[in-house]
Amino acid sequence: MLKSALAGVALTVALLAAAAFALVESGYIPANADAAPGRLETWIASTSLDATLNREAPKEPNPVALTDENLLAGVNLFAQNCAVCHGDSRGLPAASPIARGLYQKPPQMATDGVEDDPEGTSFWKIKHGLRLTGMPSFGSTLSDKEIWTLALFLKHMDKLPPAPAQAWEKVRNWPPVPR
Repeated sequence: MLKSALAGVALTVALLAAAAFALVESGYIPANADAAPGRLETWIASTSLDATLNREAPKEPNPVALTDENLLAGVNLFAQNCAVCHGDSRGLPAASPIARGLYQKPPQMATDGVEDDPEGTSFWKIKHGLRLTGMPSFGSTLSDKEIWTLALFLKHMDKLPPAPAQAWEKVRNWPPVPR
């Protein structure tokens, strides 16, 4: 009896694996950037990201002090590295052609901000990027201090003091800022 039950379970697992393989091989799981993701894909990606962030994102406070100078530096780093995908102070209505064509759609920070995220979460996402999205890893191009400075700006972008707020209003996401 136990042997038959185990054989049935093994056969069921093998059939499910074969069906999944056939589905992938057939091209019925969309690979195009303009297709809506399925529920399973969305669940897998969000569950994996949440678990990774819970395990790996820094928990300590941001080592970059909350000053106008550091917020201005964050605005400038955002303009140079992030605005082309994540927008400017005008938000979603002004998304760049690159942002409109990406899958998954990058949040437009002025309207889909991350001010409620812990700074360590923003730091981790900027440093490591997000697999299967357009979010690159900046860990090899920006220093940890620059990444923390970006995280500081993102945390406070909805309540900037006057000088950083004026700089933020001048940022444009398209055409890209020359370096």
